[in-house]
Amino acid sequence: MTSTLTPRPVHEAEPARPGTVPRRRTRALALPEARWAAAATAFFLLALPLQLAGAPAWAWGPLYAMSYATGGWEPGWEGLKALKDRTLDVDLLMVVAALGAASIGQVMDGALLIVIFATSGALEALATARTADSVRGLLDLAPATATRLSPDGGEQIVPVEELTVGDTVLVRPGERVGADGRVLDGASEVDQATITGEPLPVPKEPGDEVFAGTLNGTGALRVRVERDASDSVIARIVRMVQEASETKAPTQLFIEKVEQRYSLGMVAATLAVFLVPLAFGEPLTDALLRAMTFMIVASPCAVVLATMPPLLSAIANAGRHGVLVKSAVVMERLGQVDAVALDKTGTLTEGSPRVTDVRPLPGSGLDEDGLLTLAAAAERPSEHPLARAVVGAARERGLDLPEAQDFASAPGVGVTAVVDGHAVAVGAPARLTGDALESIAELEESGRTAVLVVVDGAPAGLLGIADRPRSDAAATVAALATLTGAAPTLLTGDNPRAAARLAAETGIDDVRAGLLPQDKLAAVQEMESAGRKVLVVGDGVNDAPALAAAHTGIAMGRAGSDLALETADAVIVRDELAAVPATVALSRRARGLVVQNLVIAGVFIAGLVVWDLAGDLPLPLGVAGHEGSTVLVGLNGLRLLRESAWQKAAAEGSA
Repeated sequence: MTSTLTPRPVHEAEPARPGTVPRRRTRALALPEARWAAAATAFFLLALPLQLAGAPAWAWGPLYAMSYATGGWEPGWEGLKALKDRTLDVDLLMVVAALGAASIGQVMDGALLIVIFATSGALEALATARTADSVRGLLDLAPATATRLSPDGGEQIVPVEELTVGDTVLVRPGERVGADGRVLDGASEVDQATITGEPLPVPKEPGDEVFAGTLNGTGALRVRVERDASDSVIARIVRMVQEASETKAPTQLFIEKVEQRYSLGMVAATLAVFLVPLAFGEPLTDALLRAMTFMIVASPCAVVLATMPPLLSAIANAGRHGVLVKSAVVMERLGQVDAVALDKTGTLTEGSPRVTDVRPLPGSGLDEDGLLTLAAAAERPSEHPLARAVVGAARERGLDLPEAQDFASAPGVGVTAVVDGHAVAVGAPARLTGDALESIAELEESGRTAVLVVVDGAPAGLLGIADRPRSDAAATVAALATLTGAAPTLLTGDNPRAAARLAAETGIDDVRAGLLPQDKLAAVQEMESAGRKVLVVGDGVNDAPALAAAHTGIAMGRAGSDLALETADAVIVRDELAAVPATVALSRRARGLVVQNLVIAGVFIAGLVVWDLAGDLPLPLGVAGHEGSTVLVGLNGLRLLRESAWQKAAAEGSA
């Protein structure tokens, strides 16, 4: 079974909340794989208590039969089609082993195998469908229509698909940009976090480039279209995610890597155990019994359980600590990574601007609290992210904010208001001259955004605003470097100065800034082509292609985009960055237990097979040995469910 991103019909979707992008989400039971697996599990759970309670076989036998039929027909059919192509897979082998177990009375064991494989297939189908939903939903970021301007100044509402290169469109305040293009006239600030990951809206004026799907601020823009809708950045992100998901070869669990050899070897050996003694005169019943005993003791049940319980236990333990790992294959992959690429905004940083500096200018007569009070009072009516940062800083200090009068806002310039009888202006310091220029240069060189506060026409002070790093960012970077043996790489669409400041604070040397989604994808592919197994950690739409192409992708869950959450292999639900190295360390512990279990299972299988071939292994003893090894490796794998397992992994990940 593979996990490529293939188109599926859109099933019943969740209703969209007002003001948000509609979400197309496939329901689990809309998938036939999920319905068959649910039916098989239900029949199994009905039959098991009846059998354990000593009910007659006619009461539970038909229920087990229905579990076999509902859960086993699809893998069995796929296995038969594979046989037609001269391929023998473990799915078919499991069905045959289940039927073989049933033929000698081990009906419950066979049904359990069927349920495990049916459930695994259903979960994989659901994950694939959800990813396809998110990719399709990404196209909803771009508006369906745009306002096209004719040469005589007239306006026409047209579908964005009808826009051609050279058309001029009008983007009003609060609208999404309808096409990739360049500003001809107007000034505004555009939130393009979905494309570049930048935490703050970017000022746009004539000559600047804008992208389809980004959100315009308070100004109006006239934009010349420079790309067709099918070639926009947002459309290319969709294609890159699809292509990366379809071309990335799925890493298989250890047992799946030897699937063909094991399957062919077991079938050939079972036939030999039956036919060779029969050819030398052994009675048919004895030869058949020996062959069926061989099939049971050589069955890969213990090998399957040797692999799955440690990985599933690690998944459950990680889930209790806010990390959603989507499959056992992902948990296995996490322990293999030897390089890490980190996004900046929303991953290493908190994802929202904060006031970092409050600097009254000499002669203003204001202290820090006084300067911040006037600025926050003037900014309070504004919805700009910088305004929210200033107001938030004032509230954190417990400052009382007076009411502002005569509030006005100018795109790309700032706001003005009257506060306590003083004319206050807060905005860009472009027109400021004199000694304060050194403070501005210092703030901007350190990666902060400088905001000037003017009171009654005279410069009164400066505010420094930046997206603060998470408190555990530096420790996480150090832990990942220790685990992988190489320092992480920073991949960001933000400006080089902000990226360099964050890298210096967190201990990252390899910094790649100003990247569009295709650039991040190319960087990951470059690392992968050099033989590295790359872990990508991100949160935005712009990270999705890199998440899809990487060996393993982890998304930050609290503010992560739908596409990033669905494309990633794991999600940090609580946004605790330190959980990333802890999960990698837990995966490595799980892989160690898998190796232990495979050794145990191999010893048991080899011993029982030799006994059956060289001696006279009683069927009940063979079944007991087979089931005993299955229980033993299962219990060994469940050790990772303990709280101490996460604590040890967290300690190893922070060492």
